[in-house]
Amino acid sequence: MMQQDQVVEEQLQNEDDDDSFFQDIDMLQNQGINAADLKKLKSAGICTIRGIQMTTRKRLCNIKGISEAKMDKIKEAAAKLGDAGFMTALEYSDRRKTVFKIQTGSSELDKLLGNGIESMAITEVFGEFRTGKTQLSHTLCVSCQLPGPGGYSGGKVVFIDTENTFRPDRLKPIADRFNLDHEAMLDNVLYARAYTSEHQMELLDYVAAKFHEEPGVFKLLVTSVNSVFFNVFTFVQHDIHSENKENACTT
Repeated sequence: MMQQDQVVEEQLQNEDDDDSFFQDIDMLQNQGINAADLKKLKSAGICTIRGIQMTTRKRLCNIKGISEAKMDKIKEAAAKLGDAGFMTALEYSDRRKTVFKIQTGSSELDKLLGNGIESMAITEVFGEFRTGKTQLSHTLCVSCQLPGPGGYSGGKVVFIDTENTFRPDRLKPIADRFNLDHEAMLDNVLYARAYTSEHQMELLDYVAAKFHEEPGVFKLLVTSVNSVFFNVFTFVQHDIHSENKENACTT
């Protein structure tokens, strides 16, 4: 009986941690922030108090309709509702108990990663051409939906594709391996093609809003995260190099 009470208490504590992390920015209305400004923040992908804390003042000011005075007021209001940022190591240890691992589909790779890919973290996979990065991302689209250790009940996937390598047909044999229905599995994958670095950032704003609507449900995969940025900065570098050559000729 005591063990059951302890489990219930831990579950309630985890729910309280989730509630504090996903505080809706609508709560700022009680601090004098009007609904129109909150709508502007949401359109930029900022939907929680923590999201405001994680956004720089410069970026807030770049949101259309948010002046420097409004930004200061929003930051001040968020600081009143959010925590100070400090906690004891014991409190942080308790919060880490909510972290779960997602299986990669390879038991040997899971061992190297400490039993899988960790939640509430950014995991970067890199390597040479044709080393299995795309295959791993497709496998994770399926394995993310499976229940796992640590109380993970499975979820949905957001897949942002910058290189046009995503193929739904590649997911079907992986689903067969785990005895999953094809249509149900595919319906749990939210796909988007990113064409430029700006488009990718806009998609991430949408993803942030989606994460807020269904907290703990979606997992994010981006392949390849730096591809569109590489194209942009390669062009900029070429443009600067050409300008420098032109300046050298004129002088």
